[in-house]
Amino acid sequence: MKPEYNTKDNFFKPNYTLNIRGKLLTMDKPLVMGIINVTPDSFFAGSRINSEAQILAKAGQMLTEGADILDIGGYSSRPDASEVPTDEEISRVVRAVLLIKDAYPDAILSIDTFRAAVAQAAIEAGADLINDISAGLLDEQMLTIVGQLKVPYIAMHMRGTPQTMKGMTDYNDILNEIASYFAERVATCKAAGIHDLILDVGLGFAKTIDQNFFLLKNLSYFKQIGFPLLIGLSRKSMIYRTLEISPEEALNGSTALHMVALENGASILRVHDVKEAVEVVKLYKKITLDFRL
Repeated sequence: MKPEYNTKDNFFKPNYTLNIRGKLLTMDKPLVMGIINVTPDSFFAGSRINSEAQILAKAGQMLTEGADILDIGGYSSRPDASEVPTDEEISRVVRAVLLIKDAYPDAILSIDTFRAAVAQAAIEAGADLINDISAGLLDEQMLTIVGQLKVPYIAMHMRGTPQTMKGMTDYNDILNEIASYFAERVATCKAAGIHDLILDVGLGFAKTIDQNFFLLKNLSYFKQIGFPLLIGLSRKSMIYRTLEISPEEALNGSTALHMVALENGASILRVHDVKEAVEVVKLYKKITLDFRL
C-alpha cells in the first residue's frame, strides 16, 4: 500500500500577502528577514557594518543564503543605546538602501526606525516597508507618513524608549495587555490608511527574560488578532544570559528557539544568521507535513 500524504501545513496558515510597491509578496511559507545594522553600537558586534563594501557583501551573502527581506537599521535600539541625530540616521540608512538597490534591484528592503523623517527618506530612496519598534508612539507623524506612502508596516510592542524600557517590565496580565495594545495600534494604523500590517511582540523590549520565554511559548495567542507575526530573538540576552555565554556564542540557541517560534505561529524570523534560519524554515515545513504511512 502506498503511503498517503497530507501536505497541508498544520501550523502556518499561508493566507497573508504584502503589497510591495504594487507586487504581492505571498507568505505561503515563513519568511526570513536578515538584519543589516549600519551602526557602530548594536548589541551583537558581528552584525555591525559601515563601509560600502561591507554593506554590499552582507546584503549579497544574505540574499544568496535565502533572505526574503533585508532589515536596515541606523539606530541601535538595544537597552541604554546612545541617541543618534535624525540626520545621521537618515544618512546611514539611505546610503545603504541606494547601494543595495543598485546592486540588487529586486531585494525587498525594510527600514528599522521609529522616526517618520527617516522612514520617508528611506522609502523615497527605494526601501519597501517600515519596521517600527514603537508602533508609531515615539513619533506622531509616523503612521501618517506610512499611510501616505502605502507601504507595509511592522508594529512592535514596547514601553518607554530604548533608554528607559528596562525599568518598565511590570505587567498584571502580559498577554492581554499586549493584545490590547495591538488592538489599539491596529485601529490607529487602519485609520491612518495602513492596511498591510505585521505585529511583533517585542522580545527584550520592556520584558524580563522570563517574560520573553513566556511570550514565545504563548505566541499563538496573538494569532487571533489576524495579522502575521514577526519574532526577533536572534542572539538576544534571553538566550545568552540563560546559557551563560556571549552573543557571539548564541547561534545554536537562536536556531533552537526559531523552531519554537515557528511552531507557535511566527510568520517572519528576523535574524542575524540567514543560512541557519532558512534551514530551520525548510525543516519546519518538512516536519509539519502530516505523513500517514
